[in-house]
Amino acid sequence: MHDNSIIELNQEAYLHNLAFLKKSFNKKTILSSVVKGNAYGHGIEEFVSMAYKCGVTHFSVFDVAEAQLIQQLFPRQVTIMIMGFVSNKALEWVILNDIEFYVFEKKRLETAIKLSKKLKKKAIIHLEVETGMNRTGFEQKELNPLIDLLKKEENHIEFKGLCTHYAGAESMENFFRVKSQIERFEKIYAYFCIKNFKPKIRHSACSAASMMFPETQMDMVRIGIMQYGLWPSPEVFASFITTQKKKIDPLKRVISWKSQVMSLKKVKAFEFIGYGTSYMAKENMKIAIIPIGYSHGYSRMLSNKGRVLISQHRCMVVGTVNMNMIVVDVSEIPNVRIGEEVILIGRQENLDVTVASFSENSNQLNYELLTRISKSIPRKIKI
Repeated sequence: MHDNSIIELNQEAYLHNLAFLKKSFNKKTILSSVVKGNAYGHGIEEFVSMAYKCGVTHFSVFDVAEAQLIQQLFPRQVTIMIMGFVSNKALEWVILNDIEFYVFEKKRLETAIKLSKKLKKKAIIHLEVETGMNRTGFEQKELNPLIDLLKKEENHIEFKGLCTHYAGAESMENFFRVKSQIERFEKIYAYFCIKNFKPKIRHSACSAASMMFPETQMDMVRIGIMQYGLWPSPEVFASFITTQKKKIDPLKRVISWKSQVMSLKKVKAFEFIGYGTSYMAKENMKIAIIPIGYSHGYSRMLSNKGRVLISQHRCMVVGTVNMNMIVVDVSEIPNVRIGEEVILIGRQENLDVTVASFSENSNQLNYELLTRISKSIPRKIKI
C-alpha cells in the first residue's frame, strides 16, 4: 500500500444515495449493487463492507475473483451474482458456494449441468438473452432447445433470472434502439411464460435505464454509477431535473481523493517546467510537487489542464503529468507548506473538484476515470 494519497468513502453520502434510489424504484424491486471494476475504483472490500452496513445484501460483479472477495467478507450472508466471466475451472467453486451467474452460451450451461450432477448441488443461473446489444446473450432461435434442456435438467439447474442489457440507455440518441430492446425482452419473457417456464425474477435495468425508462425496473435493478453519487450522463441528470420542482442534484458523491504537498520550488520567468516544453513560466512562479501521477490513475491527459485544491485555492496542473508526480501552480498561496492537504477529487470549504470536471478535462468517462484509480491506494470509510 502507498501512503502518498488516500481514498475516503463517505458513508453518510452513500446512505443518502440509497434512500433516493429506493424512493425512485418500485417498492418490491430488488436493488443489486454493482461493484465490478474494484467497485468503480472505490475499493471493492471497503465499499462492500460499507454497503452491507447500510443494508445492501445483493451484489453484482463481473468475474469470480470479485465474487470470492465478497464471499470472504460475508460468507453466505449476501447474494452474489456474476454477470461476466466464469472459467470452467472456477465454476465448481461458484456452484458449491451458491453464487449466481449469467449463462449466455450453451457450452457454459452444459458444463454447469455436468458439474451440478457431480456435486449433487443445483447451479443458480440467470439466462441472458440477446435483444439488440449484440454482445452476449442467447438469440431468439436458440430459445426452444434451451427451454427443453432446462426443463429436462430442472433437478440440477435453478432458473433464477431472465435478463438482458441495454445498448446506451444514458443517451437519447439510442432511444428507439433501447425501446426496441425493451419490446423484444417483453416478448421473450412472454414466450417463457407460454412455455410454462417462468424465471423467479427478470431484470434488465442499469442506472441509466432505471431512470430514463422506468418500465425496465421490473423485479431487480442493477445499480452502478448512481449509488456512488454520479449520474450516467448529463442527459440522464437533465431528464430527471426537468421533472423536479427543486432543481438540485439529489445525489452525493461518495469518493474523495486526497494527497499532500511533497515539495515546493520557485521557478523563474521563461523557464520550462517538467519534461519537454509543454509549459513555460510566463512570470516568476512558485510550484508544488504532489506525489501522484498516471501510475496512480491521474490521467496524463490532465497535463496543463487538471485542477487540485490547496489551502482553499484552485491550483492548475502545470507541465506533463509524470508517472508518480504532478506539478501545480501555487503562486497565489502565500503560506503553502510541505505536507499540506491536496484535494484531487472532493471538497475543501466552498470549493469542489468533481469527478465530472475531472473526467471532462481528461476526455475520459467518469466510469473510466474511477476504475483507473490504483488499487494500491489505501481506502477508508468516513462515518
